[in-house]
Amino acid sequence: MSTPEQEVEYRQHRFSPPPGATEIFLVRHGESAPAKGTDPFDLVDGQADPDLAPEGRDHAERVGRRLADERIAALYVTTLRRTSQTAAPLAAKLGLTPSVEAELREIHLGDWENGLFRRYTHEGHPIVERLWREQRWDVIPGAESMESFGGRIKAAIGRLAAANPDRRIAVFTHGGVIGEVFAQASAAGNRFAFLGADNGSISHLVVSGDNWMVRRFNDTSHLQSPFG
Repeated sequence: MSTPEQEVEYRQHRFSPPPGATEIFLVRHGESAPAKGTDPFDLVDGQADPDLAPEGRDHAERVGRRLADERIAALYVTTLRRTSQTAAPLAAKLGLTPSVEAELREIHLGDWENGLFRRYTHEGHPIVERLWREQRWDVIPGAESMESFGGRIKAAIGRLAAANPDRRIAVFTHGGVIGEVFAQASAAGNRFAFLGADNGSISHLVVSGDNWMVRRFNDTSHLQSPFG
């Protein structure tokens, strides 16, 4: 008596990065010090360079605990100190020295640097409304062009991926940068679709050649933040 052959089953499987791909955890720096008209921030190459606020140092500690066991092979920061301050707890846990990737610094806001962007946003400046309507930073007088910003971000991500095949890396950067990375990865027609990553949040990108794959955006579970 013959027995029926076992039917082949095709299961669903969890995502696995392609061979040679790089997993990039993009961490927005912790909350920075408030802007005050009477006490302007230091500048680095014309960009505001505030310290972390006490809340931001707490964000940094929580990020360090969250990523400590994630097989991170390398750390990157920008030229602005709030990123290196946010990376410090994780760097200490892993025994790694962060490298500087200057091209992942925040968008240059021209005449609105040194806290003025925060002030004018709070006050409802008419250019802020135009900025959101047109989805362009460079409506701000003297601001970096969208073409320059987008080009340097794309080149920097490609450079980091090429240097780290089959590795996981953590990049401590800025809200505008994270927004641009994910707008490019998703080919979003709305260039500001991914603005608003929270301070201390973790977003996850997989880069395989020219293919950028979004795995998660604005993960704040380690910050114990409720849905807002």
